[in-house]
Formats: sequence, C-alpha cells, structure tokens
Amino acid sequence: MALVPCQVLRVAILLSYCSILCNYKAIEMPSHKTYGGSWKFLTFIDLVIQAVFFGICVLTDLSSLLTRGNGNQEQERQLKKLISLRDWMLAVLAFPVGVFVVAVFWIIYAYDREMIYPKLLDNFIPGWLNHGMHTTVLPFILIEMRTSHHAYPSRNSGLAAICTFSVGYILWVCWVHHVTGMWVYPFLEHIGPGARIIFFGSTTILMNFLYLLGEVLNSYIWDTQRTGFQWSLGHCSTTSKRRWPEDQEREKSSVDS
Repeated sequence: MALVPCQVLRVAILLSYCSILCNYKAIEMPSHKTYGGSWKFLTFIDLVIQAVFFGICVLTDLSSLLTRGNGNQEQERQLKKLISLRDWMLAVLAFPVGVFVVAVFWIIYAYDREMIYPKLLDNFIPGWLNHGMHTTVLPFILIEMRTSHHAYPSRNSGLAAICTFSVGYILWVCWVHHVTGMWVYPFLEHIGPGARIIFFGSTTILMNFLYLLGEVLNSYIWDTQRTGFQWSLGHCSTTSKRRWPEDQEREKSSVDS
C-alpha cells in the first residue's frame, strides 16, 4: 500500500517537468534562436535530465507491478537493469546537477541577478516558470531520495562520470563562445581568462562534492531507517533487517539470474 502514493507522486512530478519543458520551449526568446538553442543552458539540460530520470522511475514502477509474481525470469532481469539505470541516473546526474543548478543560480541571483538572469527575461519567463526551473528541482529530487532507496555505483566510477559531464559541458560552453563570440552566461563576460579557469575548475570540484553529498545523504537516510527498525524490535540484531521494496527486486532478480 505504501508504494501507491510514491508511484502517483512520481507521475505527478514527471507531468510537471513535461509541462515546464513545453512552456519553456514555447517561449519566443532570442537566445533560443542562436547557436546551440536551449541546449547551451545548463538549466534546460537539467530539466531534460530530471524529466528522463522521473520517466525511468515511472517506467520502473510500472514494470515492477507488471512483473510481480509472474515468475518470468527475463522480465525480472530487465527490471533489474531498469532499477540499476534509475539508481545510476539519480547518483550521477539527477542529484548533483539538480542541486548545482538550484544552488548556483540563486547564489548568483542574490548577489547580482543581472549576472545570470537579467530583468529583461521577466518579459519572457513568468515567475512560476522560473521557480519551476530553478527551485522545485531540489524538493522533487529530495522527495525521490527519501521515498526510495537507491544503490550508488562505486565511488570512482561515479566521480569519473560526473567529472566527464562537468568537463563536457564546460567545453560545450567554450565552443559556443568560440563560434558566436558570446558567453552563454553574462557574468563570464565580466571576468578575465584566469578567473574563468578558476570558476570552471571550481564548478567541477563542486559537482564532485555534490555527488559525494548525495551518496552520504542516501546512505544516512536509509541506514538510519534500517538501524531504527532493528532497534524498534528491542534488539540491535544484525540478522534481522528490513527488506526494502527495491532491495527485494534486486535480490529476487539476482537469484533468478
């Protein structure tokens, strides 16, 4: 019974991201018509990441409901792969990129909004859409992390993946500047080459920190709940552990394979 609200919540979040993306793409902004279009903005890339991630979450929920109890080993193996993909996306992309976009945007906005979100954009982007892109991402991803246990990849592979994403986006921003002569974000126009290098290096380090933060937070949430459940039995037993729904799916798939 506890799974039903989570499934409905994921569907609602997915629909909200689809609505935000559709409304954003419908806006006639000059920057959307220049080289790179919307794809040169990390905010838009993050929205796509979040929508794909929650789409995979919904697909995982549906697959879990359809395969439960039918004994089809091939379907259970496919479900296991889907769960692994879902967990990998949260760990490597959805959490660190989502938190990065929210934190960096609002910090720079509070310092000087003209550096990242000029007042001119208020004529194109309504306030609710701005918060949909730069605020609700954080509570949505925290809700998902709180409602479902996610298995993180090995730390080395996870950090390598987020570094690859960070460096790839930095190179993409530099390429857009090379082609157009304009930086994607206005504040990059006002700092020197050395400061840009420091900024890009700092953002990569911050992405790695946010990956580790997500790993620690995920571990804290679920290890604490497991420990609390064991203590509630009256004995701190290491042999009596609560089996979470995702763990059951993984264990069942592992046995069948």
